[in-house]
Amino acid sequence: MDWSRCALVEVVPGKVSGRPIIKGTRIFAETIEQYSARGATVEEIREDFPSLSEEAILRMVEYVKAQEASAA
Repeated sequence: MDWSRCALVEVVPGKVSGRPIIKGTRIFAETIEQYSARGATVEEIREDFPSLSEEAILRMVEYVKAQEASAA
């Protein structure tokens, strides 16, 4: 997935091998993509990643769904 246009994602050379992460965390962006693919709710994601706000999770899931829709 192309994370370059998601404002919540950053790539920091030397941080977690330069993989896309959610800004200010060490959580891989693709982790939210995987949770979304299996149909996890915002509450389920928040349980596993309490440092993420509900708003951030919603925005990430929306981004994932928009990317999937444009690829179809």
